[in-house]
Amino acid sequence: MDLNRVATFLRVVEAGSFTAAATHLQLPTSSVSRSVAKLEEDLGVVLLERTTRKIALTDAGRAYYERAREAVAGLDEANLLAGEAAREPSGVVHVAAPPELGGKLAVLLGEFIRQHPRIHVDVITTARGAELVGGQVDIAIVSGQLRDSDLIVRKLGVSVHRLYASAAYLERRGVPRTVADLARHDAVLYRGSGGHATWELVGPRGPESIKVQGPLSGDSVQFVFEAVVGGHGIGLLPEQLLSRLSASAMPIEHVLPKFSATGALQSLVHASRHLPKRVTLLRDFLSQHLVSCERAC
Repeated sequence: MDLNRVATFLRVVEAGSFTAAATHLQLPTSSVSRSVAKLEEDLGVVLLERTTRKIALTDAGRAYYERAREAVAGLDEANLLAGEAAREPSGVVHVAAPPELGGKLAVLLGEFIRQHPRIHVDVITTARGAELVGGQVDIAIVSGQLRDSDLIVRKLGVSVHRLYASAAYLERRGVPRTVADLARHDAVLYRGSGGHATWELVGPRGPESIKVQGPLSGDSVQFVFEAVVGGHGIGLLPEQLLSRLSASAMPIEHVLPKFSATGALQSLVHASRHLPKRVTLLRDFLSQHLVSCERAC
């Protein structure tokens, strides 16, 4: 089977005539007509009904066109991917990530671009990265459950959250000694809580829950961190966010250090299964190293 004849047949159908297809292919109309006729001869079936004014697909031609179009598109994609594999990956990858990952991500991306110096990574810090995928960004790191969508999701794992407060707050309001004591304190909460939330904590005696409230809430870990540092209450923060700080540089203190909570699920999302090599390389790199960091933190 001559694939050039198949491609010529597809072009005739899409162009609507032998003449238009010949113009696009920069071939004589007679050559295009002979190519399709030879394909029909090879297949032993009539693909096109021809009149002096127009062409029309036969039933067999319509079925052949649909399958052949998919096959040629797959071959074109395979050729493109093979070409990319033969070249050193280059170009820009746009990534969205929550603000609290900024420091950790900068370290990881530094290693990535040392490995792939022709790739440029552009990072947008936002808590709503999933909404940008397929438009402004190629891939996004998101926290929490995703709404139903067509995005491709790769789960990274969950983070460990612990309780923190500033020294000034604890001096003013006292240090909680039990989980029940938290009900009498101000909590810095995540957006959507309406000023109230239930914290599910795990400690020496197993799971414990407590209803908390507070006058401040925000939609990012960074806001909660800054509010806790500012002395506005007790917050549940990812342990890995503060793990790089030395004890002397820690701006806040552990509260009830034997207790922890499971944080939001983190995921890596993108819009298509078929990605340019530069995007695939970064996706796989982040999947490996972010998961490793979560486990290590």
